Amino acid sequence: MSPAAKVKPDDLLVISPLKEFSCADCGTTDADLMRLEDDAPHCLACMDLDHLVFLPSGNTALTRRARKESTLSAIVVRWSRARKRYERQGVLVEQPALELAEAQCLADSDVRARQRERAREKRADEDVEFQQRMTAEISRLFPACPPERAQAIANHAGTRSSGRVGRSAAGRALEENAITLAVVASIRHENTPYDELLMAGVARSAARDQIREQLDQALSSWRERPSD
Repeated sequence: MSPAAKVKPDDLLVISPLKEFSCADCGTTDADLMRLEDDAPHCLACMDLDHLVFLPSGNTALTRRARKESTLSAIVVRWSRARKRYERQGVLVEQPALELAEAQCLADSDVRARQRERAREKRADEDVEFQQRMTAEISRLFPACPPERAQAIANHAGTRSSGRVGRSAAGRALEENAITLAVVASIRHENTPYDELLMAGVARSAARDQIREQLDQALSSWRERPSD
């Protein structure tokens, strides 16, 4: 297969040979890259391409920008014995063009980093607002629940991407059942020996049965509106 079949007709093509070659012009055998001319191999110095620098494949944006900024560029390919075809290795571009492209990509990276930070801050603000509303709803449904405990439950269950019930569709809508499930989970872990039972090897269903009475009593006491 001709290496030219893998690139556009107007692309300059340079080959990274699998074995040593002798330049048809100067006779050197020390060159790492060659370009074919009249079916004969020539080193980059003889082809006036030795001032270019090699940019390996892998960063599409950097490659695109470097080629755009470079007056002269070439594609580097290498024969793959396994695939029986020439495969692209990278490009040769002018050093100033590469430096400019790197600066442009770095600027873009900084912009994306700032965008991610703003998005993170926005999500954090939204989490705080949601957790405040969830705290108020817990206090409404369970008026005897200590305020600091209601806040702790909301903070735990309402964290974005936590996978907890507070971030479910029902939780986001602050539906009563979802709020209750979050409170139940907190009582189960904080006010009963449920975790100790699990650590002792008790099956989850059996452990829940054992602490059910304690859990129900705690729920009932939190539902009672404190007397004035």
